[in-house]
Amino acid sequence: MKSLPDDQDRTTRAPGRRSLLRSAAGLLSGMLLPRLAAAGDDLWTTYQTPAAFLAEAFGTPPAPGVLALDAAMQAQIAAVFGRAYPQSQLRYWKANGRSAWILDDIGKQGYQLTTSGFVVKDRSIDFARVLIYRESRGEQVAEASWLKKLAGRRLAGTTLDQPVDNVSGATLSVKMMQRMAAAALVLDSLVKA
Repeated sequence: MKSLPDDQDRTTRAPGRRSLLRSAAGLLSGMLLPRLAAAGDDLWTTYQTPAAFLAEAFGTPPAPGVLALDAAMQAQIAAVFGRAYPQSQLRYWKANGRSAWILDDIGKQGYQLTTSGFVVKDRSIDFARVLIYRESRGEQVAEASWLKKLAGRRLAGTTLDQPVDNVSGATLSVKMMQRMAAAALVLDSLVKA
């Protein structure tokens, strides 16, 4: 270790590496932490609002209906989701032979909910949209080219009648979208005409 000359006091010498590192860390944390905290909100991507989805489905949306889910209905929906459905009532919109459903599901335990909209016509998926995607990966399921693959799918037991192509890196999100599409078909079948 170098000794200081007699005429240089430790308090007046040029800053050392440690103090420079501390200064740099303080500066970076003061600049970056607020930005990183704000960026956490950016992880949620809103592709379409529920109002815009309903306008796409109907033009002028009809008044919403409410489907009260009794125990038998809950059992049917739980068979699709693989777990109990968290709501006892669900809003839907129906007009001109079409019904629209806005549903939430998670791709993997511990992940955040994804909100999607499904339009059902003649007991098949007419079209689907991802409204709000809150995951850190798998957002490819929100792309129009992938969502088109759900169109025309029907219910076969508790799943869709035809498989939907997987997306590398989005397997859990693909399964989530398939579950929600199947749930929309089940829910449509439960609504009295």
